[in-house]
Amino acid sequence: MSNAVVEIEAGQRFRFGENWKRFLRTITDESILVAKRSITEFMGLEDLTGRKVLDIGSGSGLFSLAARGLGAEVVSFDYDPQSVACTRKLRERYFPEDTRWRITEGSVLDEGFLQSLGRFDVVYSWGVLHHTGGMWKAIANAAALVRDGGYFFIGIYDDRGRTSRNWRRVKKTYCSGTAGRMMVSGVFIPYFFVRTLLSVVRRRRNRFAEYKRNRGMSMVHDWVDWLGGYPFEVARADEVFEFCRTKGFRLVNLKTPGGSSGVNEFLFVREGSGASGS
Repeated sequence: MSNAVVEIEAGQRFRFGENWKRFLRTITDESILVAKRSITEFMGLEDLTGRKVLDIGSGSGLFSLAARGLGAEVVSFDYDPQSVACTRKLRERYFPEDTRWRITEGSVLDEGFLQSLGRFDVVYSWGVLHHTGGMWKAIANAAALVRDGGYFFIGIYDDRGRTSRNWRRVKKTYCSGTAGRMMVSGVFIPYFFVRTLLSVVRRRRNRFAEYKRNRGMSMVHDWVDWLGGYPFEVARADEVFEFCRTKGFRLVNLKTPGGSSGVNEFLFVREGSGASGS
């Protein structure tokens, strides 16, 4: 039994892979195109041809798939064995027997494992490092895998003070067992749905479709991921900026969630002579 499964059974970790397995059924060609666009637009690149990409916490595998479709050589790993299985399923569906997309199971907190991977032109980890139980170590470990001139593309939950602390309690309750999961889902899923439906009526725009067009993701599956996403850590944007600056990175792009409790997206480049492209 893997460490992730042990932690899930002990109520210390959300079943991320189980949620991604359900999400796989919703993936369409449009989802993949949107995922590709979310990468290229944020990075200011036309494609990833000739670049070596590491996807840390690959989850469903959608963004590994997008990177591979953009021409990159991809290495994907996840701590959750079901997430690894999801990523492999997407590879089998779209890039069967592909030698330029490697998928494995591992932890971003395991320095020995990371050293075996080498260094990359792009290290991507969106919405993952804050779920490790050791966020700052995870950020540092991931950053160390970026080549000189390479990109570091991460998404980290914004620190909203008391609001974030309250959400941490909700997530811990969700992961505590069947009763906790039913209670949290029974309260928040209807609330999220009604709030979104009212927004659709008020703005006369399909918020569910808009959400999918944003990153290719499913709003409902992200609701579940949000409610159960534990361990859970947060950081202010300036804290992440300063931490990465001391590691030799320059901020290239930043997207904040505005007034909501969401993810700050960062694109850093490691100061150096330029990515090797191999």
